[in-house]
Amino acid sequence: MEFETVAVSTDKSQPFEIKTEDITKHDEKPRPYSCTVCDKRFLSQNALHCHKYIHTGKYKCTECGKCCQSSGDLATHRRSHSGEKPFECSVCSKRFTTSGGLVRHSRIHSGEKPFECGVCSKRFTGAGDLVMHNRIHSGEKPYKCHICDKAFSKSGHLNRHMRVHTGDKPYRCHMCDKAFSESGALNNHMRIHTGDKPYKCHMCDKAFSESGHLKNHMRIHTGEKPYKCSLCNKSFSRSSSLQLHKSCVHSNITPYHCPYCEKLFKTSSDLKRHVHIHTGAKLYSCSHCSEHFTHIIQLKRHMLESHSKGT
Repeated sequence: MEFETVAVSTDKSQPFEIKTEDITKHDEKPRPYSCTVCDKRFLSQNALHCHKYIHTGKYKCTECGKCCQSSGDLATHRRSHSGEKPFECSVCSKRFTTSGGLVRHSRIHSGEKPFECGVCSKRFTGAGDLVMHNRIHSGEKPYKCHICDKAFSKSGHLNRHMRVHTGDKPYRCHMCDKAFSESGALNNHMRIHTGDKPYKCHMCDKAFSESGHLKNHMRIHTGEKPYKCSLCNKSFSRSSSLQLHKSCVHSNITPYHCPYCEKLFKTSSDLKRHVHIHTGAKLYSCSHCSEHFTHIIQLKRHMLESHSKGT
């Protein structure tokens, strides 16, 4: 078995080495060992044996019920609840719950993308990213919901989908007690309280609380508009903008009804803004003081006038 060695550090003065399995061709290898419970396939009997612990529940998280393959995987998973992140990047000081997460992150700084798609030559920083990308070409969706038979290309997508049926929201904010079905959603929510915006644009220095927001913002600089309307060929920088365009320009359907005056709207956001007229709800809060506002434009104006900041 081959390994790649990457130098990382939990303490900037104490570097150490982590070995990660080189699985560049992972998805091309035959998998003769099949799980009789979920039909997932494996390269070796040992891998299958470890996988079966997921079904037995031997290594089960007492907080959210997730089953892991080993005691080590369970210990790593528990960090998602405790918030422990022992692995620190020596370049930008970002911290991670796993050594593998740090190894993958380090490639952002080095620019290394060692995993290449054999179909379209697109390259990736992680082997798992390549495996999932290959399903775009194959159309494979190996993870199926046993309740509604919906299929997914990623196991994580199936796990999150199952919470639609169970209503489970295991990730709870300790500041306002709001609960979430995904840990990532909780992490993003916490930035409302902290005001943290770790994703910074290197071209204009604007900062964002979510990486997806930064990715969308970068299209302002690049001019990229990858989402094209099939009806008029107009292009957009965001998929949500394309969907909004289709519903407003190419559709006469107004499915959103106001429960107070029966006025009709094409989008849920239009309805939400309208309902504030009836309820007087002030959903937009200032992160610098206790002021609340009915409309986001009022919050933006307040931020500029009272705190000299944009939102």
